[in-house]
Amino acid sequence: MLRVGVSRQQYQRLESKGNPRLDTLELIAKGLNSELMLIPKEKLGAVMALLEQESSEVTTGKKFSDDPWQGLLEDES
Repeated sequence: MLRVGVSRQQYQRLESKGNPRLDTLELIAKGLNSELMLIPKEKLGAVMALLEQESSEVTTGKKFSDDPWQGLLEDES
């Protein structure tokens, strides 16, 4: 609650009832050192794939920036 910067009452209401206002979500994101984003449903798969790719880069040590052209011209069928 302190890190997020909302009142105790506001935080308790959020925990018990949910459905926060947009400005409250922005405060929570800021307090968690995060970014609030709305992703169109048709782009969600691409965003998730990118996040998974980034996650695998952490485990394998291979980064997209090492070879940004990899897979670019591959047939997608």
